[in-house]
Amino acid sequence: MTRALLHFQDEMAPARRLAQAAGLAVHAVECHRFPDEELKLRLPFAEAGAFPETLVLYRSLDRPNDKLVELLLLARHARQHGVTRLVLVAPYLAYMRQDIAFHPGEIVSQTIVGGFLAELFDAVITVDPHLHRIERLDQAIPLEHAVALSGAPRLAELVAEKRHDPLLLGPDEEALQWVRQAAEVSGFDVGTCRKTRNGDRNVRVELPDIEVAGRQVVLMDDVASSGHTLARAAEALLDAGAASVDVAITHALFAGDALAVIQAAGVGEVWSTDCIAHQSNATAMAPVLAEALAALG
Repeated sequence: MTRALLHFQDEMAPARRLAQAAGLAVHAVECHRFPDEELKLRLPFAEAGAFPETLVLYRSLDRPNDKLVELLLLARHARQHGVTRLVLVAPYLAYMRQDIAFHPGEIVSQTIVGGFLAELFDAVITVDPHLHRIERLDQAIPLEHAVALSGAPRLAELVAEKRHDPLLLGPDEEALQWVRQAAEVSGFDVGTCRKTRNGDRNVRVELPDIEVAGRQVVLMDDVASSGHTLARAAEALLDAGAASVDVAITHALFAGDALAVIQAAGVGEVWSTDCIAHQSNATAMAPVLAEALAALG
């Protein structure tokens, strides 16, 4: 069975790392944008019969709206040209946080976007999706092969190289799952802060009942968006006498001035996986993603 990996130019580096780790031929999509913002895509398989039987598409779904249209065009075209198995590797998966209607009339995007992906692909592999009210990814994406991996072990290995005996803290209780996974790899002490949110950028953070004075603390979470939760946690830790505060996250969304907000709060280093391309990327997910692809057969 012939297999190949397809990527867009803006994700060439992580996609090619994955292709190398998985032993896949790798090709790029050509993308043109018309003045009215419509997209025109061109695939490298121009000749009849040149499409592989299995096509792996690497597309991280941060800033997702145009990318979802890309997936629709590409998947439908590939099916029309004989691709029998389509696998989406989306290291960041969008529209998962709206998993219930918090207010009357709100659209629950998780199941709608999950259903859309299930119609297009035979398998979806992602990393640390936002699944806070469901247990499994296939409850959002109804596929037999809906695979959720974690970036926490890779980040734990990185932190072990960078800091001696640090304290790993989640900036809120929802991050407990990631610091626990990191602790299984590293054996570091762990805990979580408590967050009270009064808006997207207005949060208050309480420290856990753990001695932090003199400790090197690493705040670990799945995603950083506005940066305000991490910033408030860092300020509280430094006020309590922490020797240093660094940040390790799976998904470096960093909307707007988020990175500057974190740094202004006294954070030293910011480390992220390459699930989303960003200047803070410090560890690659390719080995973990390649194992997941191999397990699909």
